[in-house]
Amino acid sequence: MAAGYLEILRARHAARLLAGTLVGRLPNATAAIAIVLFVRAEGGTYSLAGALAAVYGVANAVGQPVLGRLVDLCGQPRVQLPAALASAVAMAVFAFVGTGSPAVAYVAVAAAGLFAPPLEGGLRALWPSVLGAEEQVHTAYAMDAVAQEVMFTVGPLLVTLCVSLWSAQAALLVVNVVGVLGALSVVVSPPSRAWRSAPRDAHWLGALRSSGLLALLAAFLFVGMALGSITVASVPYADGHGGDAVYGWMMAALGMGALLGGSVYGARRWAGEPARRLRVLVALLAVCYLPLMLMPGALAMVLLTVLAGVFLAPAIACAFVLVDRHAPVGTVTEAFSWLVTTFTVGASVGTGLAGPVVEAGGALWGFAVPGAAGGVSLLVLAVTGRVLAAPGGGAVVAAGSENDPNRAAEPRFSSGDRA
Repeated sequence: MAAGYLEILRARHAARLLAGTLVGRLPNATAAIAIVLFVRAEGGTYSLAGALAAVYGVANAVGQPVLGRLVDLCGQPRVQLPAALASAVAMAVFAFVGTGSPAVAYVAVAAAGLFAPPLEGGLRALWPSVLGAEEQVHTAYAMDAVAQEVMFTVGPLLVTLCVSLWSAQAALLVVNVVGVLGALSVVVSPPSRAWRSAPRDAHWLGALRSSGLLALLAAFLFVGMALGSITVASVPYADGHGGDAVYGWMMAALGMGALLGGSVYGARRWAGEPARRLRVLVALLAVCYLPLMLMPGALAMVLLTVLAGVFLAPAIACAFVLVDRHAPVGTVTEAFSWLVTTFTVGASVGTGLAGPVVEAGGALWGFAVPGAAGGVSLLVLAVTGRVLAAPGGGAVVAAGSENDPNRAAEPRFSSGDRA
């Protein structure tokens, strides 16, 4: 398993791009907890903290595909670094102004979310030019999905450490400065500076004109709903089985399951049609949500939560392959950014839906939501199977790209924009 990932990381620039992207996304991954802790330290209410965190999330969901399209049009350095600086400056304004002026706080937080750079989509656009071989790119997608889980686990711990050592204000500032440095590390790298999107047909829908991509986004909206609903349903369960400590272990277990599943999935090369494989992975994901409704003792529940997360990272990694296949030529960064946005929106919808369900039927019905959402996602994939299995409109890179010194076409990579 380690050998497969080490082979990827030994490729020139690969480790730097992965590390820089993860560090650059740290402000985005920790925004919710950093905002809540800062508002609490300022004496604000939890309602205000939740509202500000929600504003950041909505703005981020809007900004990612917009900035992704600009990256495809203008290149990575011209968009990623200015966006990272604008986001950091906006969050610094929030950190220094505080909650004394709610209007300024809302505007600053919205700007910070809106300008968060689409580094995640940018990295996935770079993998084909850095690695070349299709099998290696698929392994890199799996490693990427695993690394995201590590970041979302470690990031909040770093924020709480900064708060305990200095202050909530310092945590906001430090995390965003570090994020700018991560983005800078990516955009000054040779692959990022040399990358150019393939020529694209002008169309106001951009990546969304691909029916295959729309089908994939519809399916992952419900996967996001499942994940968001678990975070809410776990609260009343934890209240009756040990409190906050149990809740923390359950959330960590969910990430650990994704880490384990993604690590194993990326360690081998998979034959066969990725659309069919994604249906299998989403089916397993939905089935593994169902045992949560048993609600056993705390230890057994934590183990079931590990199981619930096992197929998440493999499903996401497989989805990356399909996004790459179905993204129209010249829209790959935007397409990957749409997947991020859709997943985020789905998680928010799942969180909002699970709340009333839990209030009406308790934790048991709350844990029924992820299984139901997973089933709907599988249904969407089954109905759109032919669309997803068909070759995407951007699946072949035109020969003779101005950045391809060998003038060689590389089939099946819509993101094969050459460096």
